[in-house]
Amino acid sequence: MSARAFWRYWLPAIVWAAVIFAGSTELLSAEETGRALAVVVKAVIGHPLPPSQFSLLHFAVRKAGHVLEYAILGSLLFHAIRGEREGWNWRWAVGAIAIAALYAASDEWHQSFVPSRTPSVIDVLIDATGATLAQVLFFRT
Repeated sequence: MSARAFWRYWLPAIVWAAVIFAGSTELLSAEETGRALAVVVKAVIGHPLPPSQFSLLHFAVRKAGHVLEYAILGSLLFHAIRGEREGWNWRWAVGAIAIAALYAASDEWHQSFVPSRTPSVIDVLIDATGATLAQVLFFRT
């Protein structure tokens, strides 16, 4: 693979990984996303949710975000690994999942240095599930 082709396939995954890294700062901490979600909820239903309902919604939205961001990363990694080849191959899919899971673990480690963030092994598993979901969708198409 030429250097030009390498960057053509790998640059999107690298850029998305940087977006994930930026989101792992205080920018998307639970406090910040909670404030934003509260505004959206109030705009949609006209009043705040009771705290217990809001906490459940906030938790679900944050975990869905993990699945989505790592499904995107898994998709981009699959395309990078596949490169100029066609089709679907289980080795490419497993490689994409493994890289995404390793990146998820490193991202949680990064969060251990951010005062407003808490690292979680569960989040790594959720992230790996998102990357796996992307591979399942590729396999089905």
